Amino acid sequence: MDFDPVLIAPRRATSRAQGFWPDRTINDELDACLAACPDKLALTALQAESGATTRFSYRELAAMADRVAVGLARLGVGRNDVVACQLPNWWQFTVTYLACSRIGAVMNPLMHIFRERELSFMLKHGEAKLLIVPKSFRGFDFEAMATALQPELPQLRQVVVVGGAGADSFEALLSGPAWENEADAREILTQHRPGPDDVTQLIYTSGTTGEPKGVMHTANTTMANIIPYAERLRLGEADRVLMASPMAHQTGFMYGLMMPVMLRASAVLLDIWEPRKAVELIRAEGASFTMASTPFLNDLAKTVAESGLTVPTLRTFLCAGAPIPGPLVEQARQVLGTKIVSAWGMTENGAVTLIELDDPDERAFTTDGHPLPGVELKVVDADGEALPAGEAGRLLVRSVSNFGGYLKRPQWNGTDADGWFDTGDLARLDAQGYVRITGRSKDVIIRGGENIPVVEIEALLYKHPAIAMAAIVAYPDERLGERACAVVVPKPGQSIDLPAIVDFLKAQQVAMQYLPERLVVRDAMPATPSGKIQKFKLREMLRDALAA
Repeated sequence: MDFDPVLIAPRRATSRAQGFWPDRTINDELDACLAACPDKLALTALQAESGATTRFSYRELAAMADRVAVGLARLGVGRNDVVACQLPNWWQFTVTYLACSRIGAVMNPLMHIFRERELSFMLKHGEAKLLIVPKSFRGFDFEAMATALQPELPQLRQVVVVGGAGADSFEALLSGPAWENEADAREILTQHRPGPDDVTQLIYTSGTTGEPKGVMHTANTTMANIIPYAERLRLGEADRVLMASPMAHQTGFMYGLMMPVMLRASAVLLDIWEPRKAVELIRAEGASFTMASTPFLNDLAKTVAESGLTVPTLRTFLCAGAPIPGPLVEQARQVLGTKIVSAWGMTENGAVTLIELDDPDERAFTTDGHPLPGVELKVVDADGEALPAGEAGRLLVRSVSNFGGYLKRPQWNGTDADGWFDTGDLARLDAQGYVRITGRSKDVIIRGGENIPVVEIEALLYKHPAIAMAAIVAYPDERLGERACAVVVPKPGQSIDLPAIVDFLKAQQVAMQYLPERLVVRDAMPATPSGKIQKFKLREMLRDALAA
């Protein structure tokens, strides 16, 4: 694969001179852990369905990463080849990334909710050479789906199955044989290691263009975010980081996979969010920090309140992905005894803003924090002119953690010659520099921290034989932040209901989380003189209807 991270070179000299780009890779960090604390617990991974718990010291983790790296090389994976990984929060996910980094391959994390429609595009666009999937997870046969997709993907040479029984299993091909003891292992493990400005992660994000965008990150862009993030949160080697948010999201990847290694700390992984199990895991493992979206915080506080099981080791819960209701912050502080930190970020940057640990609690529900070191914010009007504090406009970010660009789509990079990235969000800044996200110019709904690709779902609805016009808009939800509502105008003489829409989209192999959960049928859509649907009016209509 030829990568085109055109946004890296223009800011390299300045980012290094200012000390924000460390010029290290995850290989350097893992090697440092192996030298300094080889026998320290590095990773604990719990599979909720089976109850199986797997633990690795740093010595064991490094050895397994080397083993899988040589195994990947035996399968023909080399420098700049893409290894796609559609796994839940299992230890094999962590090891696969560390292994890819050993041999210069690029990890492409894929959400386990994706099905044929999303996967076929991402795997083809990213030219994945190898795909790792679970045999099954939560009752779904991933092996069958991947095997059916493979003939349509000429670049995809190998499907590897975690928990499989055949010759293509992860265990038979990668983690079982002692590949690290082979005669050529040392050469394989050292000759193609990536540099700090090489692409090491390709991660897809949904946007308004009608197709997912492949975000390219390097060691420098990710670490330039993780280092100040950990410093603001006062995290260090004594911490145990619980990660129940998917590692195929930037949240889980950067702060549940990379950050513990960089801190020489310990990671605790949970693959299925079960609040009671999460509470038990925090208590058993002494978890001190976690990051997740608002529904996780709500569930955790409710479970602790109802069960009486306290979580005294959990010092900090960083909440992002949706605004945090004030009553929830107050309840969580009282019930959990945990500092609630609000934050805002993007796949393209990682976390951009966080409140301070010493900030008053109300900052968590009235703001989304202020910029990390190395980050600048600017709110501008329609003409690009900076707006004063308190006025809402388009939010621009200039950050040392800004991504390298969108794979094969540099025209969408949204970054000007001065390094300002247009987030697509609307926001206002207060006099102290704290930001509040007020809306999104991007046509994306965030449901429990998961982006719903609105344009793609709308395009499918227009194919329904009974629908003349369609729009997907958000409506507020106490637990998930937002849910999706389909607003449709039927064709003359036709009728439509929500079950019919859901069945139609399921037949198009749409992920369950992307399905609309409410339907409004109208005779006509509010529109501009040019005929563009005025979605803000539809959102207002929904809010009024729900408030009535």
